[in-house]
Amino acid sequence: MGKIKDKEGVLMSDNTITNLTVSSYVSLITLDSIPNKTSVLSEIFTTISDAGINIDMINQTAPYRGVVNVSFTISDDDLAKAITVLGQFKKKIPDLRVEVNSNNTKLSVYGEAMRNMPGVAAKLFTVLAENDIDIKLVTTSEVDISCLIYEKDTAKAVEAIKEAFDIL
Repeated sequence: MGKIKDKEGVLMSDNTITNLTVSSYVSLITLDSIPNKTSVLSEIFTTISDAGINIDMINQTAPYRGVVNVSFTISDDDLAKAITVLGQFKKKIPDLRVEVNSNNTKLSVYGEAMRNMPGVAAKLFTVLAENDIDIKLVTTSEVDISCLIYEKDTAKAVEAIKEAFDIL
């Protein structure tokens, strides 16, 4: 794979990504057909929080016909409790579907240089694609990209990312 250049055409530094973290035993929960109202999301996430469940990655679809889908991750250890808590919303939101997928891994790459470096996500996704690693969920910030992948792909993904971004 070729080197990525920044806005000025300078080659991406080998230290663009300075850290790779791995979190195992992660469950993905997707709530389908939630009314597009912030108050509903607030109530759902407050109820989950009140149950002592920590939420990590959160991703929401764009509204379509008044509804959104929201996906988030939690520890596999909290899955049974989360399903119970979310079940109480079925009466308030009759069309609500709760989809669950456990035993995943979250990989996060971090680097302050990402803030001004286009192409880091493209390179990360290319590395994962070239290694036949499916991404289930992505969240980002200016200096961090987190990908949820199948647990079985963890070792291969870590090795490929370390090699591609020259991480020790």
